[in-house]
Amino acid sequence: MTATEPTRAEPPATGPADAPRLGLVRQLGSFVAIGVLSAIVDFGVYHLLLSAGLWVPFAKGISFILGTTTAYLLNKRFTFTGANTGGRARFAGFVALYGTTFAVNVGVNSLVLHLLPPLTYDTSLAWLVAQGTATAINFVMLRWVIFKN
Repeated sequence: MTATEPTRAEPPATGPADAPRLGLVRQLGSFVAIGVLSAIVDFGVYHLLLSAGLWVPFAKGISFILGTTTAYLLNKRFTFTGANTGGRARFAGFVALYGTTFAVNVGVNSLVLHLLPPLTYDTSLAWLVAQGTATAINFVMLRWVIFKN
């Protein structure tokens, strides 16, 4: 390189110390993308069942199960790919986690609807709060317990 040539910045070196952070960033990005798709399933089924006249907690329960199943299968395949495959212990952990987040999701949804005054989009707002709560719990537990590396 001569004195008249512009200098180019070298890309930052990534080494073993950066691997956990990059792994977390990749997992979080994949988790969010899959979460959006799963949320569309959950939200769509929820409103479809409500428009069919189903009782709100029943509609939320069914939509949660379908959205969560979508998320679990896709996250297992694309997000937490390097994780130990487990077996019965992983399945038991999955059942415990999703049983807990099922109760949290349906409970938070019902609580928000109870606390809100009647609004045009009250069911959507309640769904959003319940989904956000369950999603945060799921990511933490999936990352560090169910699919731990």
